[in-house]
Amino acid sequence: MDHWKKSSYSGEGDGNECVEIATSPTHVCIRDSKAPTGAALTLPTPAFTVFLNALKGTPETR
Repeated sequence: MDHWKKSSYSGEGDGNECVEIATSPTHVCIRDSKAPTGAALTLPTPAFTVFLNALKGTPETR
C-alpha cells in the first residue's frame, strides 16, 4: 500500500502517536504511525466497516 493516511486527530505532541490506514478496493491496512516499517494489520473492507461501526456504537451494516 502506497497511500497511507494519518488520523485527522493527529497533531502536535501526543497526536503524533496515531494509527494510519491505507485502502485498496478489497482491503484496509492499519499500522502504527511511530513504526511505519513494522507490521500492518490487513482486514477485508467489510470487516473494517463492522469494526468502525462497533467503535462508533452503531449497528453492523453488511
